[in-house]
Amino acid sequence: MIKHFLTGLLATGLMYTAVAQTTFPRNGVYDERPGLYAFTNATIIVDPQTTLQNATLLIRDGRIEAVGTSVNLPAGAVVTDLKGKRIYPGLVDIDSDYGMPEVKIERRGFFGAPQLESNKKGAYYWNQAIQPENDGSLLFKAASEKADELRKLGFGAVLVYPHDGVARGTGALVTLADDRENTVVLKPNATAHYSFSKGSSGQTYPNSMMGSVALLRQAMYDADWYKKGGSKEQANMSLEALSRNRSLPSIFEAGDKLGILRADKIGDEFGMQYIIRGGGDEYQRLEEVKATGAPLIVPLNYPTAYDVEDPWDADNVSLAELKHWEMAPMNAGRLASASIEFALTTAGLKNKAEFWPNLRKAIENGLSEQKALEALTTIPARLIHAEDMVGTLQKGRLANFIITSGNLFSADNVIFENWMRGKQYVVTSKDAADPRGVWNLTIGNRSNLKLTISGKSVDKPEYQIMVDTVKVTPKVVWSGDLISMQVQLDKKQPGTTRLTGYRTGTAIKGDGESPDGKAITWTAVRTGDTPTSTTATSTTAAMATSTTATSPGSTTATVIYPFVGMGNAQKPKAETVMIRNATVWTNEKEGILANADVLVSGGKISKVGKNLPVPADIKVIDGTGKHLTNGIIDEHSHIALLSINEGGQSSSAEVRMADVINPDDINIYRQLAGGVTTSQLLHGSANSIGGQSAIVKLKWGESPEGMLIKGADGFIKFALGENVKQANWGDANRVRFPQTRMGVEQVYMDHFTRAKEYAAGWTSYNALSAKQKATATAPRRDIELDALAEILSAKRFITCHSYVQSEINMLMKVADSLGFKVNTFTHILEGYKLADKMAKHGAGGSSFADWWAYKMEVHDAIPYNAALMHRQGVTVSINSDDAEMARRLNQEAAKTVEYGGIPEEDAWKMVTLNPAKLLHLDSRLGSIKVGKDADLVLWNTNPLSIYARPEITMIEGATYFSLKEEDRKRELMQAERARLIQKMITAKSSGASTTRPTFRRARMWHCEDVEGVMAEGEENRN
Repeated sequence: MIKHFLTGLLATGLMYTAVAQTTFPRNGVYDERPGLYAFTNATIIVDPQTTLQNATLLIRDGRIEAVGTSVNLPAGAVVTDLKGKRIYPGLVDIDSDYGMPEVKIERRGFFGAPQLESNKKGAYYWNQAIQPENDGSLLFKAASEKADELRKLGFGAVLVYPHDGVARGTGALVTLADDRENTVVLKPNATAHYSFSKGSSGQTYPNSMMGSVALLRQAMYDADWYKKGGSKEQANMSLEALSRNRSLPSIFEAGDKLGILRADKIGDEFGMQYIIRGGGDEYQRLEEVKATGAPLIVPLNYPTAYDVEDPWDADNVSLAELKHWEMAPMNAGRLASASIEFALTTAGLKNKAEFWPNLRKAIENGLSEQKALEALTTIPARLIHAEDMVGTLQKGRLANFIITSGNLFSADNVIFENWMRGKQYVVTSKDAADPRGVWNLTIGNRSNLKLTISGKSVDKPEYQIMVDTVKVTPKVVWSGDLISMQVQLDKKQPGTTRLTGYRTGTAIKGDGESPDGKAITWTAVRTGDTPTSTTATSTTAAMATSTTATSPGSTTATVIYPFVGMGNAQKPKAETVMIRNATVWTNEKEGILANADVLVSGGKISKVGKNLPVPADIKVIDGTGKHLTNGIIDEHSHIALLSINEGGQSSSAEVRMADVINPDDINIYRQLAGGVTTSQLLHGSANSIGGQSAIVKLKWGESPEGMLIKGADGFIKFALGENVKQANWGDANRVRFPQTRMGVEQVYMDHFTRAKEYAAGWTSYNALSAKQKATATAPRRDIELDALAEILSAKRFITCHSYVQSEINMLMKVADSLGFKVNTFTHILEGYKLADKMAKHGAGGSSFADWWAYKMEVHDAIPYNAALMHRQGVTVSINSDDAEMARRLNQEAAKTVEYGGIPEEDAWKMVTLNPAKLLHLDSRLGSIKVGKDADLVLWNTNPLSIYARPEITMIEGATYFSLKEEDRKRELMQAERARLIQKMITAKSSGASTTRPTFRRARMWHCEDVEGVMAEGEENRN
């Protein structure tokens, strides 16, 4: 007896010890309950793969103690019978700003003074967009109203983090309980976060996507240097945090399909596999997205249908927008079918109430319920290493669960309760009877009435009374068992009948008053279910989730490559092709061959000659009366880019145009139609030292990486003149160095001097023995100076924006004094004045054919410039620097015949072989020669004629443009537009919300364009 008493006393003591373990004293009596609850006879979804029928869930002190079909109930447990109901794990969202401070973004206007340096005080990084020291658990403040919004959706835990900056800091896993922050935070420093957005930073750098990429890359290298010894030289809390955070699961907010590829590329560089938050358009680049191996966080923020009833309004909606509206709900299903791991999020929804309707749309369009549940429970928990706490109802996990009326994904499902760490939050009373059904209604002496209560859920019923054959909609307030109703029974006689009553089982009775003030009684008796809906109470306890996807909502919806008008149903593939009996412009010693044949095989030119034998089973193209040339090469282009200038500093050598290639730009297709197959995508001219070029082939439908020419030499854009000294940027921009043309020279001298010292430092370090390196600190990796050091070692080559003779002379002298060469002067409209010096230096000239007098710097330009440089031995090309002009570069080349008498073959080389030489690609491109890439154009006539038009443009043996297919593609595109417009009109007539289209002008980038500043013609862009 004494033994039992002592045992009981010890147990009681342990309980009180647990209760006493609180760090917050209370003003009053402590009333702690043991938190022991049992939920019996329920269908329990332990995890997406495990469902138990007639099972019991036992929780104690906020954790799951047992779950199963034969759980012994301990004494003192509060038992709840959940027969006919279900229990699911609480949902988990790993991309939330709940409880985080608002990010206030203040941008200076065009006329505001630039902020070149950080305004943040303390031992932090030099750029305010890098703030990895931010700690989400310290910034978090519980907010009851916002928590309740998410609780009603079924969420029990969310990952919160500061949505501010490129390196954003750490996130914290929190519950949505209405408690103190110290009990709500489950896991501080759970994750690290990154993005391409500078957030609230007011610094001028970065002002572009590529600048954000470069900033993050440099910060990562700096953190590595700091960890390996740099901390001996300086204290930097940002670098310390950035290094520390690398051990955490890292989430990258990429924004869209291309952002996913961009973010993964950064991760690969630093040996990190990011969890990437996409934009809901991943289905458009499914193959490339899967190749990253990255798990995704996928939003359900579908676009609103456009109001396209007005044909003029409809013209303002692109095919891509029409198709995305239809296909966005298919995104999650297609990701699942491709075996791409993903979690779902409420992020991006303007109205959180849209979450469940949108998720059900995803299920209707191919996502299985099991995959949906995984994406809301086990996957997000595992991705952030919190599977030991949330995501399932296994023993030992936190008691985070929801109680529902039936299948969580059914439209008529009701979430009754949401429990967090064993604490109950009532969403909808589970004891409230479901009123939906058909009722015989008697009001006063009128017994010929039927009341129908319908609706997708019990908490949102819809009421309708049939008065003979007339439908009447009453105003009803139903609270618990009490009901109040107002209705006009006779539309011919004005007046409202007012009723009040209460429910008892399947009957309602009460009193009321008729329109004439007489007291009346009324009754309603339930006779059956609503014919057109299934009530929540009738949901069977079958399998909790479906493991198979439903049929997609549209069998005609298809992805095109790229996902814009004129996209292809399949990416073009190389073929074996014989082009026969054409006039072939070889650009080789053979010159122009009449009635010649060219065989293409394996993406290369296999044979060139006359009367070549035709291999069996290959495609033959009749070139009779037509001209075959290699593809045009544009040495200076700004198409297919998301950014042009990173103008925040006088040098942006660290940025890469390859990071911002936009393969969906319609100008790619338009230029293929003009015979262009290769372009150098250049940085703009906002600073003296610009970014690294991307040399691409215009492979319409390929990914950014697939467009890049593998093995091409590296190039970089420099600039001279008024743009780099910000001559036309307004009086406020008198801060950034340089402000004069003299200062531009000093920028080059300073940066190359530092680059020489930097390279020497690495040479010295690399010469150390392994033993010496063990005690030495490696030089800090500087990706800006890396690029400049590559120039000094002839591994990267300069294309320089230039106009004025004196400045061109200056840069050649700087180059000669520091031991490097200027590869190409582009624009070079005063090149004719110093062509002999350019030839001596070894510089090429990439000129406009006849542009002049469009600004003061080009006052002395003449249309004979190209011819005069050519005759001095300068390798001359004609470039576009303009998306529209690039479509007619063949005509631009022809102008050199008019202005200067250049022979036709030499004129043609100025847009083919010569730019290939300037880009160091003439061993692969620029002429029709056996072994070179089969980048070919078949013209209807002499390519220098104003009547010339490409009929076929192929790249590496694959046809990317065909005039013969052009009309068919346009017809298909128009038919697809018509189908989708009719579908949108139908959606509107069915009650779907719509938005009116607005006119938007596509941005055509030029050298001087800076993100955040309107380009010409964009004043009315929305």
